[in-house]
Amino acid sequence: MKKSNIIKLIKSDHYRTTGKKLSINKIIQKFILSGGKGESYISLLRLVKANNPIVRFIAKCLKRHYSNKYCIDIGSNIQIGKGFYIGHGICIVIHGDTIIGDNVNVSQFVNIGSNDNHFAVIGNNVYIGPHVSIIGGVHIGDNASIGAGAVVTKDVPENATVVGVPAKVINYNNPGRYILNPFEEEV
Repeated sequence: MKKSNIIKLIKSDHYRTTGKKLSINKIIQKFILSGGKGESYISLLRLVKANNPIVRFIAKCLKRHYSNKYCIDIGSNIQIGKGFYIGHGICIVIHGDTIIGDNVNVSQFVNIGSNDNHFAVIGNNVYIGPHVSIIGGVHIGDNASIGAGAVVTKDVPENATVVGVPAKVINYNNPGRYILNPFEEEV
């Protein structure tokens, strides 16, 4: 992936966390100070796809270290849109073939798995609460919210809020929680 695209995606991810447009130098400084949590882990996910073999190697090593330290397992070949946000950055498992749209929030203790090589597709502006399990080849529509502890085994329509085990739609009035991203047109 082009260096400029990776940097734009990383800046977009960091904007979701801080609400500020940061320079790449400030982002590197935050990475060093944060110890690899949250947005720093996302930056490593982006950097493992860099064209530069040295950057790719360092990113893979750091990603492996922080994966073990914070119990985060997100496959390196995952497709993630801009503005990805991990809240609290601990105990997250996402299958590597999952497709994640733009401006998606993922909370702690989230599992997104696969059944029989069918993988989840998560739309744009989706909020996934803590302790959520998304199982199999479900499609999560744009602007959806998935409440804490939900087990999603079926598709979630756009603009829906789902809760429970198994997850059921409770309303269409509370679209996904996300911060509008100033990088929308740039990436």
